[in-house]
Amino acid sequence: MDSSQNVGDREAPEYNTVDVSVLVVGAGAAGARAAIELAEQGVDDVLVLGKRGHGDAHTTWARGGINGALGTRDPEDDWTIHAADTLNEGHFVNDPGKVETVTEQMPARLRELEEWGMDYSRTDDGEIDQRYFGAQSYRRTAFAGDHTGESLLDTLVDRAQDLDIPYRENVMITKLVADGDRAYGAVGFDMDTGEFVVFNAGAVVLAAGGYAAIYNRHTSRDDENNGDGPALAYDAGASLMDMEFVQFHPTGMAVDESDPEWEPWSGRLVTEAVRGEGGRLYNTEGERFMERYSPDQMELDARDVVARAIANEVSEGRGTDNGGVYLDISHRDAGFIRERLPRMHERFRDLGVDLAEEPVEVAPTAHYGMGGVAVDDHGETDVRNLFAIGETMAGVHGANRLGGNSLAETVAYGVVTGGRVADRVDGPGAVPDRVVEDLVEPHLSGLTALADSDGTYDVDTVTADLRASLWDHAGILRDDAALAAGLSTLEEIREKASDVAVGPVTSQSFEYAIDLGFMLTSAEAVLRGARERTESRGAHHRTDHPETDAAWQHNIYDDRADIGGMTTRTEPVATPSEAVQAALDAGHELDYHQLE
Repeated sequence: MDSSQNVGDREAPEYNTVDVSVLVVGAGAAGARAAIELAEQGVDDVLVLGKRGHGDAHTTWARGGINGALGTRDPEDDWTIHAADTLNEGHFVNDPGKVETVTEQMPARLRELEEWGMDYSRTDDGEIDQRYFGAQSYRRTAFAGDHTGESLLDTLVDRAQDLDIPYRENVMITKLVADGDRAYGAVGFDMDTGEFVVFNAGAVVLAAGGYAAIYNRHTSRDDENNGDGPALAYDAGASLMDMEFVQFHPTGMAVDESDPEWEPWSGRLVTEAVRGEGGRLYNTEGERFMERYSPDQMELDARDVVARAIANEVSEGRGTDNGGVYLDISHRDAGFIRERLPRMHERFRDLGVDLAEEPVEVAPTAHYGMGGVAVDDHGETDVRNLFAIGETMAGVHGANRLGGNSLAETVAYGVVTGGRVADRVDGPGAVPDRVVEDLVEPHLSGLTALADSDGTYDVDTVTADLRASLWDHAGILRDDAALAAGLSTLEEIREKASDVAVGPVTSQSFEYAIDLGFMLTSAEAVLRGARERTESRGAHHRTDHPETDAAWQHNIYDDRADIGGMTTRTEPVATPSEAVQAALDAGHELDYHQLE
């Protein structure tokens, strides 16, 4: 259906409307698993939207593995120990209920994926193999070589196709349709045709990724993980939580950025599986330096510990010319490397480096936002009928994510949230006339005004300035002066962002201008939360408050003020169940040296 309406002196553009019971925004693993659950529970008009093709979501970049206490390699492992490891790694600001929701069901979820055809790597007797990941007490990371995310998404997409779940690709959502109390759908545009679309939905599930790409060194593609999900939810009236916790993965590629062959790979992930299979870190003096920082867990200590260790080695002059250190797995047999790390072997081979013969340079890189949208135990936000899952939601990971838990969260909460939405939804939504007049039409008119605008500043340049500022002011090491300067710089960038030159609706500059708005919201939440949290905890390290403060075992929430601006508040963290507390009290911990 085509619609248009006058808004002031400007006529809103024509747009098509789509009626659907459930709109899933995001075509990665979380969105796919939620859609599958909805279909299996009888909801027959689910629509999954993706900014890319449904086989090319960011999930494919998660390579190392997916956690679940199967006990394949270590029978003494169980879900309570998995939960305890997750809480320990999250420095006890995780939501214990959400942690238990994920860890308790993951063995069943892994078996379910096996039934659907996922091509796990296998032990000699044909069981799903499991490897060590950092800070895990036992081998519980199931994997498919070093392309686990790709295999997971392929499996889920195949299952969705078996259930005839429709996907619509190359659609970007620009605003949720909500009145502060409940959600009615979303507004977006077709990135190929330029067509504007209003989705009338009984419920909206945000599975749109995280916000690590607000930094200039990051593991995401530049047009993904720009804070879309959190920003859309915040704009609709939902609260954000824990946005200050950004995980800097210790092993991003450190390259000579003046070399055009290597420059595109700067910051791209060298999977934790390399260290899980025995990779060692060395400085330029040939020292295996993790012996100084973590003599028991070495390279497989928590990501925040290893990242800070690398940053310290570089700052003290023991780093490479490219600002990194060396990661070496050449002591392993070449056949072992090709079998267990096929994608890594292939990538570096194509760049002229043989992992079986020489080390690679690595340095910390922004990888994952532990924060996101605040949700209840079933993934629902403060706004009724608006849900958030996957990296878009907060609560599972606390102050630092346990490697292998991101993929676990996608499938676990896909099931939980899909089930709740199925119980709730009763046919397509209908946007009230007042919401159309007050929100939808003005927003569409604004999009029309943005297209082909003759602004002063280049979108790419302003975006690069924002990313550089976040790295400088809210990176691995933080202090109050830097964070205050970051907030001040953010306002200058916001002014430039309101005056950018933009091409037509189908242009990349139009897409990036919308992304820039999302990035600004997420960046402000990171900076405000990081400034308010006057302690060091997990991935958040304050050089002016270097110790962890027990009084700060709280979550920081970001809310929209009644009259503009962002406000913060804190709430204490809940306590885990007796079973998980018993696992915590037992003090399970990996001794790395058993791997040597």
